[in-house]
Amino acid sequence: MAKYFKFFEFAYLVIAIIFIVETFLTWNSDPNKAYIFLAFAVMAIFMYFFRKKYRKKFENQERKK
Repeated sequence: MAKYFKFFEFAYLVIAIIFIVETFLTWNSDPNKAYIFLAFAVMAIFMYFFRKKYRKKFENQERKK
């Protein structure tokens, strides 16, 4: 089960990288759209750290059993 959690953690990082690239590509043509991409990138990075903390907490509970 932890393998799936780890996979989705890195999926959030990949998504964040994609949004950051899109931010740089659209910055000059449409700044409002670039801000939205940047917000999604920040949210994806936050979700990475949140999921990582949650996975470690879950693993510690499994070890205690």
